[in-house]
Amino acid sequence: MITGLAHVCFVVNDLEASIAFYHEKLGLTPAFDFINENNERFGIYLHVGGRCFIELFRGEVNAPIAGQSYQHICLEVDDIQTTVAELRASGVEVGPISFGGDQSWQAWLSDPDGNRIELHQYTPESKQAPWVK
Repeated sequence: MITGLAHVCFVVNDLEASIAFYHEKLGLTPAFDFINENNERFGIYLHVGGRCFIELFRGEVNAPIAGQSYQHICLEVDDIQTTVAELRASGVEVGPISFGGDQSWQAWLSDPDGNRIELHQYTPESKQAPWVK
């Protein structure tokens, strides 16, 4: 039985730049590193919250695989206005805050490799509300 989303994995061109973005800009907590036989970090797990993580591995970022439908990841925030203001103050380009068709607040940004990230704040009227506890 599936119980939740464990992690999302990205291959990134510059591991240190991606760690700086996800940790220093977005505030995710490093959980553990992947270290090779030469004692070099080649990947990292970052804690998003609850039981969810983002996994990053150093490698060559290629064009999407034909037929792959990945569009974005979505990170839940507790206060979209404050979150967006803090990210912009730290130099992250974040698009405008808008109210989505699901009755939730959203704003969009990209990581250093261009992966799209949606920031998402539920409202009492959100269509997801009956499922979110």
